[in-house]
Amino acid sequence: MKKVLCAFVFYVVLLCGTSFGVYSEEKIFSITVTNEWNKPKENEPVVLKIKDLNCGFDVKSAVVMDGSKEIASQIDELDGDRLTDEVVFVADVAASSSKTYKMTLSSEKKQKDYPSGVYAEMLVSDKNGKHVPVTSLTIPGTSNIYNQLHHHGPAFESELTAYRIYFDQKQTVDIYGKFNKGFEIKESQFYPTDEQLARGFGDDVLLVGGSCGLGALKGWDGKNATHIEPVETLTETILAYGPVRTVVDVISKGWQYQGSDLRMCIRYIMYSGHRDCEVQVSFDRPLKKEVFATGVLKIKGSVSFSDHESLVACWGTDWPVNDTVKYAKETVGLATCLPREIIVSEIDDRVNYLYQIGAEGKSGFTYHITFTSMKETFGYKTPELWFDFTKTWKEYLLHPCNIKIESNTFRK
Repeated sequence: MKKVLCAFVFYVVLLCGTSFGVYSEEKIFSITVTNEWNKPKENEPVVLKIKDLNCGFDVKSAVVMDGSKEIASQIDELDGDRLTDEVVFVADVAASSSKTYKMTLSSEKKQKDYPSGVYAEMLVSDKNGKHVPVTSLTIPGTSNIYNQLHHHGPAFESELTAYRIYFDQKQTVDIYGKFNKGFEIKESQFYPTDEQLARGFGDDVLLVGGSCGLGALKGWDGKNATHIEPVETLTETILAYGPVRTVVDVISKGWQYQGSDLRMCIRYIMYSGHRDCEVQVSFDRPLKKEVFATGVLKIKGSVSFSDHESLVACWGTDWPVNDTVKYAKETVGLATCLPREIIVSEIDDRVNYLYQIGAEGKSGFTYHITFTSMKETFGYKTPELWFDFTKTWKEYLLHPCNIKIESNTFRK
């Protein structure tokens, strides 16, 4: 009797589960990543749009296999509709070769605990000096919350480098250099203590002032780079925290610029294993004849390099902060690489090496920024080595891997 009852209960549970949709759906893909470049690709971002995969269900989790080994992957919801927009992982592909990965997407939410290759945070400071995490913050353009945010805006890092984005009209990209590979921002929060410095922590390595720092997008008034003002509202949001990448949005709504009323989103993406950062700039409508500028800070006494096409870099030494007793001078290399088709002219002003850029008829463009600190045990020690690296880095960017997707199996 007990056996019959158990069988009946099992049948009812199975029937109810089927009737009410308590099951998962899966779709399996073969992802072939082809590197046609004559140099190996390490930590090459593989970003797949969910809408292009035609799964037929809401994707809640992903598993990516490199042979018999599961590797870290990430699904991101990027537009606020609570539906997954992209799945991403990073691939290592030898020169002039291909590598195939197996990816399973599922409608079932599965908790994965991969070691993270990135970290991000944004913190509000209260009156007692405590730092409260926030994921997104919007202020009127007439407000200033710069000093109420710890490290003045969102910060993010890989094992190699760390960045922060100022939460004000400057929207400057500032940098944190490390002696050794590893994660430090969660513990040091961009401002290491004496004890942390003694343990070999890095710190702020650049005095950005009113410049574009490292590749911050600026306006252009014909003579000088200008800040992003006036705006109706400014929003900064951390959309993704890892383990494969961090995604940070900076949205300027109602930017009154060169006769236009712009809504501009600047998205900063940092991938595991990378020292550089991808910068995606988008607008809510095609641009007219507006021109912008970006590049790198003219560090005092710096030497610069430009290929006069789309790459600009510099190397220099300066006090990184006003406290010149606690901190020594820092030597850094900076670089910004832009798409050649948006370059209007190569220019500079008093504090920046710049390219003037425009994208008439387009709704956006993407460029990249990177840096080194000479304190790095794993980095570059001379301007010549740094400039040689930036040339190779540009070639890396110009040779993305080709991605071929095949759907193998669909199952419920």
